[in-house]
Amino acid sequence: MENRKPVVLQAHLDMVPQKNSDTVHDFTTDPIQPYIDGEWVKARGTTLGADNGIGMASALAVLADDNVVHGPLEVLLTMTEEAGMDGAFGLQSGWLQADILINTDSEEEGEIYMGCAGGIDFTSNLPLTREAVPAGFACFKLTLKGLKGGHSGGEIHLGLGNANKLLARFLAGHAEELDLRLIDFNGGTLRNAIPREAFATPRRCHRQRRRSENISERLPGYSEKRTGGKREKPDTATQ
Repeated sequence: MENRKPVVLQAHLDMVPQKNSDTVHDFTTDPIQPYIDGEWVKARGTTLGADNGIGMASALAVLADDNVVHGPLEVLLTMTEEAGMDGAFGLQSGWLQADILINTDSEEEGEIYMGCAGGIDFTSNLPLTREAVPAGFACFKLTLKGLKGGHSGGEIHLGLGNANKLLARFLAGHAEELDLRLIDFNGGTLRNAIPREAFATPRRCHRQRRRSENISERLPGYSEKRTGGKREKPDTATQ
């Protein structure tokens, strides 16, 4: 095997650091808390880091196991893949001897991809009209959570619920009916993760209190219907 062409196994060290809003976790200092659920390894309240921990572990396992037969092998581990590809951009000519590289950051075991999709970042600035909260109006908080989330590239075709879109569409559908005014809207944590939680703070007239509470109770059914109802059953709360 020593006469075979050398191969590079490449993986990235960083992960998508996403957590539930009620999870206390500092990704810079706290370890991931994995657990076994049947045939799956999961994490409590956070993403697991299998992207690309699986690829990194596989490459290191090949290096550590003397029983695995292979030719000349190099392992390249890069950083900050999820937020800019900084490690890959820092690669210098001459660092690697091999001219064949296998990127282990794929979605399916036993398959090799010959290419991949790209991505574009853009920032939008929209004009906003601000006004003081008039007398007789009060604020309330509407929360949509419990969606599965997922990768914005590899799982975007599965029809998974986007908490930002669902909550925004729901509010837009009742804004005129309840004379709502938006105070604050938050949702999602990363550009490459489908938002699984969203939070809105609208204001309403006191006269609409009971009516708005009744409409808020429709949000779970609305969200479940928009996501097909089979995969996700979101939770909501009104304060």
